[in-house]
Amino acid sequence: MSEMSFEQMLEESFKTIHNGEIVEGTIIDVKEDEIILNIGCKADGIISRNEFTNDSNADLRELVHVDEKLEAKVMKVNDGEGQIILTYKRLAAEKGNKRLEEAMNNHEVLTAPVVQVLNGGLIAVVEEARVFIPASLVSDTYEKNLEKYAGQEIEFVITEFNPRRRRIIGDRKQLLVEKKKQMQEELFARIAVGDKVTGVVKNVTDFGAFIDLGGADGLLHISEMSWGHVENPKKVFKVGEEMEVLIKDINGEKIALSLKFPEKNPWLNASEKFAVGNVITGRVARMTDFGAFVELEPGVDALLHVSQISHDHVDKPSDVLKTGQEITARIVDFNEADKKISLSMKALEAPAAAEEAADEE
Repeated sequence: MSEMSFEQMLEESFKTIHNGEIVEGTIIDVKEDEIILNIGCKADGIISRNEFTNDSNADLRELVHVDEKLEAKVMKVNDGEGQIILTYKRLAAEKGNKRLEEAMNNHEVLTAPVVQVLNGGLIAVVEEARVFIPASLVSDTYEKNLEKYAGQEIEFVITEFNPRRRRIIGDRKQLLVEKKKQMQEELFARIAVGDKVTGVVKNVTDFGAFIDLGGADGLLHISEMSWGHVENPKKVFKVGEEMEVLIKDINGEKIALSLKFPEKNPWLNASEKFAVGNVITGRVARMTDFGAFVELEPGVDALLHVSQISHDHVDKPSDVLKTGQEITARIVDFNEADKKISLSMKALEAPAAAEEAADEE
């Protein structure tokens, strides 16, 4: 047998590769848009930017470095110029697809970044494999603007896997529903009527506010917002505001809330503050033909009867009083059981009238 020449031995040392084969090599050079890989063949392998990443603006010099090992897939053994064209991205996507299929079969919860926001949903990438999450499966509530998810890492499960049709569907909604159900069960297990809990204002309407208690929403009706009168809840509460509330009632999954804490009931010390004979200052809250209701403090109203407004004849309260006006009067009756207080402005005029009468004598 004749001895092999150096050139023949060198030729024999190079391995033969084929299209579709997976190879591993060492990076020998990196350009902004190209990676050159020594894969043990006569020719080096080339990975273009488009075959390495989906980011068309990426600088490959920031992503990989000389002497690093890299695995890739052969696309063309000879591109016509003697170069071997490789792809890293497609190999990674194939591995990613396998990962997604396993995740679907195992009902695994995946976490991945949102790389694209579409009109119809979100695109997340798991190991270079793209997952489409339809808008209807992004949240358990209607999402008007999906842009807030751009760049965020989100959790989801794979519910449909068909890579041949490029149909890999993710579902985030069912995770949120399951989590809320669990939180709801935990919430109802620990709360009871009379408890004080902390919640966050979720929505404000003309009739009340919905408070997120962490697992379920409770309704704070306008009549339970204060011991006093609340005219417009939207002027009192703001969405996102944190507040302590009282559990007033639980009926199935409905929770009624209140801000009328018993210890702050204005009638607790009313017998001392508003004893008969005391002179007080209050604000005219509303008027009728028979009298005016005066707010002494939030939750405590008193009646100033039309006959007690003045010694002079008053046809109706609105002839001499205005809503919001501050008045001074004497308490002439206090009924704690019925929570009724009667006032008299006329009683304060009596001493002055008596002095005038004395002067005339």
